[in-house]
Amino acid sequence: MRPWLTPALVAVICCLCPQLAFAQAAEAKHHWSYEGASGPKHWDDLKTEYATCKTGKHQSPIDIRNAKPADLPPIEFSYAPAAYKIIDNGHSVQVNVERGSFISVDGRRFYLAQFHFHHPSEEKIQGHSFPMVAHLVHKDADEKFAVVAVLLKTGHENPFIQTLWKNLPADVGQEHAPEGPPVELTPLLPANRAYYTFTGSLTTPPCSEDVTWLVLKNPVEISKPEEAAFAAKHAHNARPVQPLNGRSVQVSR
Repeated sequence: MRPWLTPALVAVICCLCPQLAFAQAAEAKHHWSYEGASGPKHWDDLKTEYATCKTGKHQSPIDIRNAKPADLPPIEFSYAPAAYKIIDNGHSVQVNVERGSFISVDGRRFYLAQFHFHHPSEEKIQGHSFPMVAHLVHKDADEKFAVVAVLLKTGHENPFIQTLWKNLPADVGQEHAPEGPPVELTPLLPANRAYYTFTGSLTTPPCSEDVTWLVLKNPVEISKPEEAAFAAKHAHNARPVQPLNGRSVQVSR
């Protein structure tokens, strides 16, 4: 044994190695983040697959300003109770739902795949951000995305959020199938479902474009404690707003 490699030091190294390995694995799994060297300004540097985060011209989120009123078709929500699994994926709390629920927009059907949350809201309306937003992620038969954004403002307790938060994971990277009733998203939606719409991207790497965004105009209330419970896990998980680059933003009349 080398003189400096004492039994005590060997013991410390043996104890630390598994932790270091775990930390390196966790970093590899969640290598992008919302701040620092792995934050949004550097996403395109982390992987070649993330190049669109910098080169894309239709990126999300955006600051919605001066939207053009239009006779848009209503979003038809066909949501039903579904089995689900909840996970803290290191970037947000995400709920993966069993296939069955869908939306229809102008004859196109998009099936609900998952929903997750951002704190604060990624979208801004006339420069104003909200405490949180829920993104309801859907796909059609061609694997094209449509995301419904439900803005969340401070107010009364939200029974849907309150029930969901009872199953907030204590760990990261592990799916959980909670006991109890299935999840059904209709209670999370505002009564008035007027919306803004534009073409954008995923707001996380790889920032893929050609995503249909449907941002509901009317926010839904959540309580301060409900917001704080999420913020304790993800204090800031919002990508900054991106340039509009000449895109048209419409709003239903």
